[in-house]
Amino acid sequence: MSYTNYLYMICFPNPSLIGSQLNPERFARHYTVGSARDYQGRLVFAELDPEFRNDFFDIEAGMKALVPHDDGRPKSTKFIASYRVLENVDFQAIRSLYLSTPAGYTMHIDPADFETAPSQNILRIYAEIAPIRMLVLSKSNFADFGRYVTVPGNPKGAPKIFYTQLEFSIDEFLEEFTLNPLMQSPIPGLHPSKLRDAIYEVQRIPAKTQKGLSLDCPFDRIPARMIRHGFMFSSQESCRFFPMPDMQTIEANFYKYYKTMN
Repeated sequence: MSYTNYLYMICFPNPSLIGSQLNPERFARHYTVGSARDYQGRLVFAELDPEFRNDFFDIEAGMKALVPHDDGRPKSTKFIASYRVLENVDFQAIRSLYLSTPAGYTMHIDPADFETAPSQNILRIYAEIAPIRMLVLSKSNFADFGRYVTVPGNPKGAPKIFYTQLEFSIDEFLEEFTLNPLMQSPIPGLHPSKLRDAIYEVQRIPAKTQKGLSLDCPFDRIPARMIRHGFMFSSQESCRFFPMPDMQTIEANFYKYYKTMN
């Protein structure tokens, strides 16, 4: 039996480059509910152009190893690389981005142009997903944040970054926290008093444009409804944006994903 060969880049939880004979929907279900590796959680991966090549990877050997099993079943996964993957992937080779729930249901997002609004001196919260995983409070807008992180020599940066902005109102949070200091944190794993103190620090020091909030981004616990704009792949030279659909579109077009999303 003949199968189509696919090339996937896992963005979360474990950045890696994988060849597979499963289409994206079946690949997601295999990874989350059908694999002996027993992973239970959110999955984010990108489908790459199967013709993409980079001398850093031995993609040709990996794709040649995609041979069906003796009983005719397709080859589910062939790991090609798990080190410096995003750094060596051409953004233009990324065809679609897939989000999968722990139940294995997917939603795909196609790339789109991102229109950068004029930069305003307002605070935003970014979730760095790969290869760095941090929560950052920032004065940078969505596009500029990626350029900041990828500046050569940035001790908390990387040549390329995959991240998202969280839907979060600083003013509403500060008002609510003043009224209720025992409030539940709006950001999983981040104590509200720590968030308040970080906001006050950045507001008090005009020259301070970035403030780390957490050394580990709990992306698997951040509700999908908190994703603002969408997802960005960024470097100094280029970026590739994948817009997050609104809830009505998700419910209409990806109902199983909608019903099991967190």
